[in-house]
Amino acid sequence: MHATLTYFQAVVMGLLQGVSELFPVSSLGHSVLIPALLGWHNLVSSQSATQSFFLVFVVGLHVGTAIGLIVFYRRTWGDLLGALVRQVGVARREGVASLWRVRDPSMDRHYRLLFMLVVATIPVGLAGLIFDKTLRVLFAKPLAAAIFLTFNGLVLLFAEYWRRSLGRHARTTPLAQVSSRGAFAIGSAQILALFAGFSRSGTAMTAGLLEGLDHEDAANFSFLLATPVILLAGLYKLPELAGPLGHGVRMQTLIGAVCALVAAYASVRFLVRWFTTRTLTPFGLYSLVFGLLCVVRFA
Repeated sequence: MHATLTYFQAVVMGLLQGVSELFPVSSLGHSVLIPALLGWHNLVSSQSATQSFFLVFVVGLHVGTAIGLIVFYRRTWGDLLGALVRQVGVARREGVASLWRVRDPSMDRHYRLLFMLVVATIPVGLAGLIFDKTLRVLFAKPLAAAIFLTFNGLVLLFAEYWRRSLGRHARTTPLAQVSSRGAFAIGSAQILALFAGFSRSGTAMTAGLLEGLDHEDAANFSFLLATPVILLAGLYKLPELAGPLGHGVRMQTLIGAVCALVAAYASVRFLVRWFTTRTLTPFGLYSLVFGLLCVVRFA
């Protein structure tokens, strides 16, 4: 397919990716719906193709988004990597088994959090490698994305309803004490985001709330988890940009990636503050209403 992507489209899609990847409203869903609503048929027709310039372009946007997250959480990632170095030193003295004893109360909390992020990355990483292209080809269509976005809204609203129903009986688990099972469940929930319309951050936050995290910790774990998932997926496919699929879109991809980086940084900065006192409800209502309107439009 001949690459036709304007610089204006690259800027719009880059900003859209950076915002909707972190806001729990589905970046993949919006990357399908917005071009369709704007009449950008060059992008709509390329999204469900097995080989297309648009998929390579989106890979670049993901890398830009991941870099924006790394910049925002640079101190946290520095602490996590520092804890890894210290734990490796402990393993040299006490044996490799010490790397897995995360239930030990004396375990460095930063290393424990890093371990849980690795555990949470495994299920969605494997699912992405196996099913990403197939699901994208099957469901990266406006009507399907609208239906899944509607369900995304219902999932977010259910999480808030469930949380409120517990009231003062709701148990709260500190982020540093999330269990291996809980981390695996949160990572597994992100598999839903392979369907255009479900939000990666939204499903992860929902699972985090169900595991006992408060909104702030659920959001932070979701954003930290998104970094390796998005970055590794992007780097894995980035070489395709140097091949035939990248012809005519390399500069647009660079510009879009920079826009995604800036938008992701601004979005995560806003959302971290938002979730200190607020909930997923507005995003659930938005997904539900916008999804239903798009179902009517594309049915």
